[in-house]
Amino acid sequence: MFHTKTALGAAALALSATGALAQDVTLNLHQFLPAQAVVPAKILDVWADKVEAASDGRIKVERFASMALGGAPPELMDQAIDGVADIVWTVVGYTPGRFPTTEVFELPFMVEDASAASCAYWTMYEAHMQEEFADVHVLGTWVHGPGMFHTADPVEVPADLEGMKIRGGSRLVNQLLERGGATPVGMPVPAVPEALSKGVIDGTTIPWEVTTALKIPELVENHTEFEGPALYNLTFVLAMNNDSYAAMPADLQAIMDANSGLEFSIFAGTTQEAADAPARAIADEAGNNIITIDAETAASDWSPVVQPIYTDWIAEMSEQGRDGQALIDEARALMSGSCAGATADY
Repeated sequence: MFHTKTALGAAALALSATGALAQDVTLNLHQFLPAQAVVPAKILDVWADKVEAASDGRIKVERFASMALGGAPPELMDQAIDGVADIVWTVVGYTPGRFPTTEVFELPFMVEDASAASCAYWTMYEAHMQEEFADVHVLGTWVHGPGMFHTADPVEVPADLEGMKIRGGSRLVNQLLERGGATPVGMPVPAVPEALSKGVIDGTTIPWEVTTALKIPELVENHTEFEGPALYNLTFVLAMNNDSYAAMPADLQAIMDANSGLEFSIFAGTTQEAADAPARAIADEAGNNIITIDAETAASDWSPVVQPIYTDWIAEMSEQGRDGQALIDEARALMSGSCAGATADY
């Protein structure tokens, strides 16, 4: 009997050891959207699944949606820095002022193609944004498709914003809203549906892609999009706690690196923008009013509102010892040059 127990115990230990070897690292990934939304389902899950598969199960990525680990969306970056979460996906603009050079991609009418912009963003991150992100290990950088208005009353010209309370997605979007006569209301995107339904806000700025998860076409009837460069874009980052990354064996770090970076960033931006068309179709099928501002009207009616935002931003960058115009020129050169038509083999 003694020998049988010993054998059983040895078998259990062997199984336990095998399990430990098969799953060397468990990482939690925390983000603010429902699990079925585009970014978690079509970008973050794809990334996590690839990392797990490439590691033969030695890396396990546990996914926590809708702030399931606690806190509010603006706290995500600090959660990654402090180790509350191993990995976070967040909107860079939720912590305004901390990553100033990323705002070059959030300037109004700056970005026309999310793939090219996401490529340029990672290229510029590697070149000279790493100091800003020194407190985390960056895995990916990208932007969403065209940001636009979704409002209770139609918006065609800046004067239509007068008196509206509109949720702005970033510091620069809020400046645009103010210059148009609206009252910007800051809130993370998950709070938008309730705010619209209760009349706390009259509209919101978001891309088409996320309107489906938030049921926006059921809450407002007017949508204003722009041909050519977008009204605005937001920058995102997939960031990892430095200690969590450093604690991984070198071969597992290599797997993380191989599935992150430029190709992943382009894939993420491309995937997010590709989800705009199906979401737009839902609003169209609902009979909502979709207003499309052509490039000529955008230039004549909206550019005078936007230009001071560029002037002020360049001045702010100068006060920080940064050349804002050079950042704008670099981003534009990349988006129209080496990053134009960027595609990812991911």
